[in-house]
Amino acid sequence: MPAQQLTRLQQIADELAEREGSQALLGLGSVGQDTDRLDEFSDLDFFVIVEPGFKACYIDDLDWLNAVRPIGFSFRNTVDGHKALFDDGIFCEFAVFEPAELQSIPFEQGRIVWSRGGFDADLLAPPPQRGEFREADEEFLLGELLTNLYVGLGRYARGEKLSAFFLVQHHAVVRLIALLELWDEVAQGSRDSFSNERRLEQRFPGHSGLIASVTPGYGHTPEAAERMLEFLETRAELNELITQVIRGLIRDVPISDLSVRPRLRRR
Repeated sequence: MPAQQLTRLQQIADELAEREGSQALLGLGSVGQDTDRLDEFSDLDFFVIVEPGFKACYIDDLDWLNAVRPIGFSFRNTVDGHKALFDDGIFCEFAVFEPAELQSIPFEQGRIVWSRGGFDADLLAPPPQRGEFREADEEFLLGELLTNLYVGLGRYARGEKLSAFFLVQHHAVVRLIALLELWDEVAQGSRDSFSNERRLEQRFPGHSGLIASVTPGYGHTPEAAERMLEFLETRAELNELITQVIRGLIRDVPISDLSVRPRLRRR
């Protein structure tokens, strides 16, 4: 499959080279600069760069893609492109841009699969990413995580269990992973700039148990919050007030809503 995926991407490039208005094809992710990650589960992520005035033609009519291999399923997932499944099982996600748009589109460094002669390859360099405010700052990450727990537990107590689930077992976990990146050595694997949970098991193999314990599921948000707080207390100095308030919220959850919560020893 990996060989077929790279072959398919080259076939798309060859087809684009014959089409009016096309300028370049940029492979991204595992078909970009990270081909060492390519496996049977990888999809084709790519940008098609077209001359001004041709964007709508390539988005509204996928004849250029069907010419490579029939598409069995597709839908427009953004204003700029589609997700599509070829009839042989190869999945792709692509966007079409004019050169002037690239400086306002966040993306990682890709691999130029094809470009027309005279095309300025410098246009395919990612623009500087502003990123999230203080995204690599421990104080910020701890503050965000603790307030995620606080707000999430309040919503859980109010009966908003789904919202609480997302705040504690998703948003707070994303902050936790970012903290692990500051605190622990990465074993292997590259970080995805847009989704830091990607390849977590390869990057932090020793923390699979931790992640399982902080994502126990829809009805177990208090357990998740308690486990996360216990772990943080082994790694950082936490504000006493917010910690006490969070523990109070955990303690006040009706007993009927809780399963048995294992207590952990501190390091």
